[in-house]
Amino acid sequence: MTEQAVTSLPLIGEKAPSFKAKTTQGEIEFPKHFEGKWVIFFSHPADFTPVCTTEFMTFAAMQPEFEKLNCKLLGLSIDSIYAHIAWLRTIKEKIQYKDMKGIEVTFPVIEDLKMDVSKAFGMLQPGASSTQAVRAVFIIDPKGIVRAILYYPLSNGRNMEEVKRLLIAMQTSDKHGIATPANWQPGDDVIVPPPGSCGVAKDRTEKPDPDVRCLDWFMCLKKCPK
Repeated sequence: MTEQAVTSLPLIGEKAPSFKAKTTQGEIEFPKHFEGKWVIFFSHPADFTPVCTTEFMTFAAMQPEFEKLNCKLLGLSIDSIYAHIAWLRTIKEKIQYKDMKGIEVTFPVIEDLKMDVSKAFGMLQPGASSTQAVRAVFIIDPKGIVRAILYYPLSNGRNMEEVKRLLIAMQTSDKHGIATPANWQPGDDVIVPPPGSCGVAKDRTEKPDPDVRCLDWFMCLKKCPK
């Protein structure tokens, strides 16, 4: 039986693996160079591939929106710096997709020829490919903790609006101590955490808070600032 290389996968709530790497924006040290920032760290299978091209153009076009959310973008593939540079130049000079043209990718893209970073983050999955990283997304908070993990297959592009929505949802939960329901968008009602005692549960139904709408003792919603 052939042994496959063991790759780890940092779990939600754990510290993201630290590393040093060469990127299109110079050498970086993670998490040192990103302290105090949220980070969306994502991998793509290969440069000069069409799905990845649409993803990078979309992320780059949305970069100012992420910056406003105190969030940095960080990309990776198992390609050389030279391949990255050539591909990003091609995107800027030749590729038009939807309403995007002349898009310049300025966030760092990691060179991972030895696959060290990919293996540390579980971005290599032998069932999909042993030489290409799958479409992984790690949302990491300002303390370097992994808060969300998304995986997509090689054939299908990611929804960057969903990545942004999830980031906003987590920031809202952290700030206000609430949860968000399915399909939540900024401005929608949020969920008040369930009661921790019978007394609180009784009060919710018998002495309702005018600012809270309870569907039952365990499920209450309220307005929340954007």
